[in-house]
Amino acid sequence: MSESEVQEINCKTLLNKVTVPDYAFSWTLNPYRGCRYACRYCYARSTHEIGGVDLSAEFDQKVFAKVNAPEVLREELRRPKWQGDPIAIGTASDPYEPAEAHYQLTRKIIKILTEFQNPASINTKGVLVKRDVDVLRELHQVADVQVVFSVGSVDESVWRTTEPSAPNPMERLEAMQFLVEHGIPAGVMMAPLMPGISDSSDSIEAVVKAAAQHKARFISGSMLALKPGTKERFAPLIRQSYPHLVPGYNKLFGGKTYVPRDYSKQVLALVESARRKWNLPLACPPRELKGPQGQLGMILTA
Repeated sequence: MSESEVQEINCKTLLNKVTVPDYAFSWTLNPYRGCRYACRYCYARSTHEIGGVDLSAEFDQKVFAKVNAPEVLREELRRPKWQGDPIAIGTASDPYEPAEAHYQLTRKIIKILTEFQNPASINTKGVLVKRDVDVLRELHQVADVQVVFSVGSVDESVWRTTEPSAPNPMERLEAMQFLVEHGIPAGVMMAPLMPGISDSSDSIEAVVKAAAQHKARFISGSMLALKPGTKERFAPLIRQSYPHLVPGYNKLFGGKTYVPRDYSKQVLALVESARRKWNLPLACPPRELKGPQGQLGMILTA
């Protein structure tokens, strides 16, 4: 990715307070807007707005780098009211998307979190995270940190169809293993589990087995959500690549964002069964991460 494809912007704030009830995170941050991985199901397209202009259709074409993000974060963490709550990094764009190779914003942010001994959870599909094993280890010495790799399927056909520019799922698992072997807690979020595509027992079993074989510290799963900005781009994929699933999707979603609760429970029960079979813990909720390390460490439930 050339530098010319990235627009540099300055942000006034970086930390985002989460107000959704029962949401896993209290605070999030994203060094970038947009993501070149071009996942067809990406729920974050609706967040791609600059100056009041909706750019969701260009989410994977126009990437904005918040070049002053590290400095802004330092000032926010210095505030007397800041309590050192865990921060989820990469909830609206991948912090290791291709622009990170040049800008190194995520790396700089990890260093600042280390300065303040602030716990964090990093969500990514990027294998570039291996570059930062040194600063991740430094953070882990003073505060809890975990790296969560998004791997919804290990089927190459599904990968090429739904995640055309993201790293191969097996490469993600190899990156995860690299981090674990260097002392960094890392695991898998099976996301999204797509009805009829990656939510079968066999598909889920394959992911959990591969995760276990690559030394995952934890695993969990979540269902596909078709939010505005996402549904308009995911529906054509179903019609073109999985036409036999069109009636089922119309029935499951029917103008709604989420699949019915009963359907979700059935799929997540398959995840739970496979998790127990391969003896993998569940990921601990980021809100249970406290810092500095030693007050309350990472909680993993068997």
